[in-house]
Amino acid sequence: MAKYIFVTGGVTSSLGKGIFAASLAKLLQSRGYRVTIQKFDPYINVDPGTLNPYEHGECYVTEDGAETDLDLGHYERFLDIPTSQANNVTTGRVYQTVINKEREGAFLGKTVQVIPHITDEIKRRMLLLGQSGEYDIVITEIGGTVGDIEALPYIETLRQIRWELEEHETLVCHLTLIPYLKSAKELKTKPTQHSVKELQTIGVRPDILVCRTEMPLTDDMRKKLALFCNVDRNSVIQAMDVDSIYAVPLELQREKADETVLKKLQLPIGTPGNLDKWNKFLNDVRNPKSEVTIGLVGKYIELQDAYKSIHEAFIHGGASNHAKVNVEPIHSESIDDNNAAQLLGHLDGVLVAPGFGNRGIEGKIAAIKYVRENNIPFFGICLGMQCAVIEFARNVLGMSDAHSTEMNPKTAYPVIDMMEEQRKVKKKGGTMRLGAYKCDLKKGSLAEHLYGSEHISERHRHRFEFNNTFIEKFENAGMIATGRNPDNKLVEIVEIPAHPYFIGVQYHPELKSTVDHPHPLFTGLVKAALEYKSKHKSSKKAVLN
Repeated sequence: MAKYIFVTGGVTSSLGKGIFAASLAKLLQSRGYRVTIQKFDPYINVDPGTLNPYEHGECYVTEDGAETDLDLGHYERFLDIPTSQANNVTTGRVYQTVINKEREGAFLGKTVQVIPHITDEIKRRMLLLGQSGEYDIVITEIGGTVGDIEALPYIETLRQIRWELEEHETLVCHLTLIPYLKSAKELKTKPTQHSVKELQTIGVRPDILVCRTEMPLTDDMRKKLALFCNVDRNSVIQAMDVDSIYAVPLELQREKADETVLKKLQLPIGTPGNLDKWNKFLNDVRNPKSEVTIGLVGKYIELQDAYKSIHEAFIHGGASNHAKVNVEPIHSESIDDNNAAQLLGHLDGVLVAPGFGNRGIEGKIAAIKYVRENNIPFFGICLGMQCAVIEFARNVLGMSDAHSTEMNPKTAYPVIDMMEEQRKVKKKGGTMRLGAYKCDLKKGSLAEHLYGSEHISERHRHRFEFNNTFIEKFENAGMIATGRNPDNKLVEIVEIPAHPYFIGVQYHPELKSTVDHPHPLFTGLVKAALEYKSKHKSSKKAVLN
């Protein structure tokens, strides 16, 4: 039977429960345990698919087509195993299930209440992955902070699970903040004490305290926390700020967090796993041999979490090239043909980000025009790929009115059009083309060279597609469809072979990039940017000489 670890948070949000959960899971995985992580979000949306990125950051998509919280991206990047629908549950999904059961008459006329009906459904979902037989340990991250009204049903469910199962079958790790007051020049434990007290009031006692801090905890402070929070001394884990999230597993290992967890769960500790590859990756991140600057053109650049997976994929791709990637955010609404050279001319490469809607679309098209004409390495994702198609149609094929029917339904040249199966869709949530689909690559193409294979599978999230009516005109003019879905012939990849590096993809490759397996399209872009920078520098030196 699987063991269950629950991760709760106190004092403030955004402390890094997801990073802690992923880091702990990595350490347990390295010791040979089969581990998975799930996230329970307190909001009433069924999933984050309809949320604005400014509200919630990026929407992460799993292999089986679930639109989920961005923390699942951390889980996959650390563990290098895919997540699924079962790994992310929201209050909305829980209530939807219970209400549907009530409508079907499943409760035999009883009054449906938060306890037991809502908590029973939460409990079912919390224990589901552990009952599959696939995992030894299931880590459950509970979103929000202790004391939030919307989080109460989850904490109550946790209390019930702890009561029902044996003591050594469950574990609660409480992540909390130890603030440093500059005026007093000392760390303060009182917020943590109050947070633990709040948790105990609900009936849950934490087994391990994970203390986020800017400064090292003294032995006296650890003893004080242990005494007043009712945990043993070795269960006070220091989690200091680090220069990279990928350093967190190593810091937790130094604190012997994984050993403490295994002892409390009465599982064999064994020997520490081999993290040599992880250490090498972190060393490459910290000690790059070169660096490049790549522009990220998008309309949500004010919030880095809106493009979280892209930023992480750049770290992976940079490390595999022994390079640091300086990602320069550029708001797509700020670009036009007149200032493109000023905003983009110094860059070594450009990525045009995914998105929806008309805002900033012309800026993306202007950016693509500039990099195409100036042979700057280019990579377009989803809407970024569609913008590349629109730009090529307008400025190479002479279709001045070319557009996507998403932005201009009456365009004379609908080079991007709604997918046939999407035309009858009325509801917005969970109805796009979602999840993993196969793609066949053209032999000899840049994509085939980068992937090292003619057959791939990638994750999607879109309603609009390349309009195959125009494919012949595009290919005759030099933009080639090098990747297609084998079933419906949907164009998944476009390239311009005459350009040093110009590729656009309909899918979201950033979602599959991990520490152990950096995505080849990001690795390829960074390599192309390094070559462009080197060539550009050589040209400048030649002119000066």
